[in-house]
Amino acid sequence: MTSGEKRLAERLEQKLDADYLLWYDVPVGPKQSHPDFVVIHPRRGLLILETKDWKLETVQRATRQMWEIAPDGQAKVVINPLAQARHCAIQVVNALERDPQLVHPSGNHQGKLAFPWGHGVVFTRITRKQFEAAGLGEAIESHYVICSDEMLEAADPEQFQQRLWNMFPHAFGSVMSLPQLDRARWIMFPEVRVPTQESLFDDSDEALEMPSIMRVMDLQQEQLARSLGDGHRVIHGVAGSGKTMVLGYRAEYLAKAHTAASKPILILCYNEPLAVKLASVMEAKGLSAQVHARHFHKWCRDQLVAFGQTLPANNLPKNVFFDDMVQRVIEGVDRKQIPSGQYQAVLIDEGHDFAPAWLKLVTQMVDPTTNSLLVLYDDAQSIYERSRSKQFSFKSVGIQAQGRTTILKINYRNTRQILQTANLIAAELLTAEDHDEDGIPLLKPVSCGRDGEAPIIIRLPSLREEVAQMVDQLSAAHQEGHAWGDMAIICRQKSEMRACGELLSRRGLPYQVRERPGQFSPLEDTIKVLTMHVSKGLEFPVVALVGVGHMPAANQSEKDEARLFYVGATRATQRLIIGLSGDGQFAARFAA
Repeated sequence: MTSGEKRLAERLEQKLDADYLLWYDVPVGPKQSHPDFVVIHPRRGLLILETKDWKLETVQRATRQMWEIAPDGQAKVVINPLAQARHCAIQVVNALERDPQLVHPSGNHQGKLAFPWGHGVVFTRITRKQFEAAGLGEAIESHYVICSDEMLEAADPEQFQQRLWNMFPHAFGSVMSLPQLDRARWIMFPEVRVPTQESLFDDSDEALEMPSIMRVMDLQQEQLARSLGDGHRVIHGVAGSGKTMVLGYRAEYLAKAHTAASKPILILCYNEPLAVKLASVMEAKGLSAQVHARHFHKWCRDQLVAFGQTLPANNLPKNVFFDDMVQRVIEGVDRKQIPSGQYQAVLIDEGHDFAPAWLKLVTQMVDPTTNSLLVLYDDAQSIYERSRSKQFSFKSVGIQAQGRTTILKINYRNTRQILQTANLIAAELLTAEDHDEDGIPLLKPVSCGRDGEAPIIIRLPSLREEVAQMVDQLSAAHQEGHAWGDMAIICRQKSEMRACGELLSRRGLPYQVRERPGQFSPLEDTIKVLTMHVSKGLEFPVVALVGVGHMPAANQSEKDEARLFYVGATRATQRLIIGLSGDGQFAARFAA
C-alpha cells in the first residue's frame, strides 16, 4: 500500500460498521481489473474506489477525460481518475448483470442490477479547499470525491459514510440477500469458488448461463486465504471446513508470484492418494513445475536419492524400512549433506498425521528469507498413534505460530444428516477440548446446515450380502446421474477391499482397488475402493462404508476406531451408505 491507501484503509476500518465488506487491490471480474478498494454493504450496495496520492502541485491540467500530472517533474497524461473508477465499476456491473438472480426481473429497471452501485475517488493529499480553489470540480463533480481533510481520524463516522454513499448516481434497488452476496462474490472473485465449480464455468464465454447454485468460500475462509502472509501459520479445522481449499489457494497464489529465481513450493501430506489428488489439481492448473505435491515418505526417498545418501535395505520389514528412511534424512540434514531451506514455502496438509520429528524435519526445509510455512491440523482425524503425544507442542518442533493460528469449526463438506451420523459414533469418544494457542485442540464440528438425504443403513447377515446390496445402491446412483468417479467404497480391512473388487468385477462395473502406492488415479471414471486410513483428505459425493458392523474388533481401541469411522463417514458430500453386518459395538449404537 501507498501511505495514502494505508490511511484510507485505516479510516474504512474505523468508520464503517461491522456489516461492511472491504477488499483492497483484489482482481475483480472476468477481466481481472484492479480497483484500489471494493466496498459492499447489504443495504447500500456496491462501491468502487480509486485512490490517488497526488499533491495539488502534481496536477498540471484536468478535464473530464484526461489529467496531465507531473509526479516526479516529468509530465504525463492519464485517464480522469473518476473515469478510471467508472470503467472498473462498469466491468463489474456488466458481469453481475449476466446473473438472472442479481437483476430486476421486471419493471422499468428490468435486467439492471437489483442493488445500487457507485464509484468515486479519494484524494489522500489534496484538501477540499484546495480541490475547489483549483477548479478540479470542473473535471470531477465534487460529490464523487473524498479529500484528505475529510478522512481525518477524528472525522465523524456518519459524515464519512455519507460521503461514500453520495457517490451513488442512483439509489434505486433493494437490499442484497446473503445468497445474492455469495453469488456476487462468486462472479467478482473467481478464486473463491470451491474447486468443484472452479473449472465448470468459462467466464470468457458471455453466452454461457450462470450456474443456478454457486458455492464459494465463506468470508472467514476468504479472509484467511487472502491474508496468509509469510511466517509460520497453523490452521486447526474440522473435517470438511475447507482447510485443503485454503491450502490450494495459497499454493496457487505463491506459484503465480513465482519467478525464474524462485525456489519451488512444497505441499506435503502423509497419505499417498491425497498427494496424488493434490498433484493432479496443481497439474490441471499448469502449476506442477512450481508446486511439488508429495506424500511424506516419497519426499524422504527423493531427498536421499537426490543428495547421494544410501537407502535402507529392501529386505527390512515395511515399518522398519520407512522409519529408517526418515531417520537417514534427519541425519543427512543434521550433517548438512542434505541442504535445509530448499523451498520458498512448505504447506503441510493433514499435519495431524505427522510425528513431531517429521514436523521438525520439514520445518527446516523452508527458506529462511521467506519463512513461509502453513500447517493444517485436525486432531479428531489423527488416526496414527505416532502423531499423538501429550508433550507435543508446535514450538517444540520449531513451528512459531503464536498469534498466527486460526480455527475453522464449520463443516461445509457434509450434509447435516451425514455429520449427525458421523457424530453418532464419534461425539462421545471425541470430546472437544480447549488448549492454549501452542497446543493441539480437539475440535467439535458445527454443521453449516446443508440438508440432504438420511444415510442408508444396510444390515444383512453376511459381509458378502452387505457388499452386494451396496453395489446395487451404487448402480442406482449411477442411473440417477452420478459418475462412477463420484463414488468410493471405503473399507476397514484390506480383505474387505478385495471382496468388493471381486464383486465389482463380476458385475462388470469400472473400479480401482487401492492396495499399494501407485494404484490411485483420481481422474479415472471408476469407483474407488480404499481403506479408511488412506481415504483421509479425499471426498466423494457417494460413499459406501464397509466393515462398520465389525468395529471395533476385540483387540482394538474403541476411541481409535471411532476416529477411523469419523474419517470414513465424513468423506461423503451427498450420500452415505453404511454396512452393519456383524455384532460390533458400533452396529449396536445404530440399533439404539
